[in-house]
Amino acid sequence: MATAKELLAAAVGELGVKETPGGSNKVKYGAWFGLNGYPWCVMFVQWLFHQVGMTLPARTASCSVLRNYAIKAGMWVTSGYLPGDVVIYDFPGGAATDHCGIIETVGTATLVAIEGNTAVGNDANGGMVMRRTRPLSQVIGAVRPNYDEESEEDDVVRYKYLKDVPEKFRSTIEVLMNTGIIQGDGSDPVGNGDVIDLSHDQVRTLVFCYRGGAFDARIKAAGLK
Repeated sequence: MATAKELLAAAVGELGVKETPGGSNKVKYGAWFGLNGYPWCVMFVQWLFHQVGMTLPARTASCSVLRNYAIKAGMWVTSGYLPGDVVIYDFPGGAATDHCGIIETVGTATLVAIEGNTAVGNDANGGMVMRRTRPLSQVIGAVRPNYDEESEEDDVVRYKYLKDVPEKFRSTIEVLMNTGIIQGDGSDPVGNGDVIDLSHDQVRTLVFCYRGGAFDARIKAAGLK
């Protein structure tokens, strides 16, 4: 299980990802799901939850099916939205369930969500992972996943050096330091003894992103496995 903060960190790491070629609906989330070439907003969300070791009420690429299963599972909310909720929209003139995303923040009349397969001018099939601001009037409801509770420890515990990171995470953090994804203060020019000062929450998020392949290109370019 993961926290909403960790899921959102994984989503932020995907901002800017686009279909290749444009307009094809071909993207890594569809390839992972097994429906490459199909509209992929739900598949993007499913992929994110997979990266952090969680599942949604149904393995589906359909907003309406996801909503129906969430209702049956008691995971459907229509008010009081929270960061990490999987929001489902009904845009004017479209189907009853047009699109979805992960809520990042909620205001009095709008919310901000990270969404797959969207673009300015093509809200529900735009081919890119973007941060979008939507009016609450377009929201029909949201799936509320069973996240782990945020721990105060995550905000307090910090690891000054690589050697301080818990052993189960240390090898991953070391790879990210060797690749230059994590950069210390330069106090140890010949090794990984730099001050990194990472919080426990930051370490967990980096490990989740690493496991999900977010850093694969950087690691390969650095000549590491």
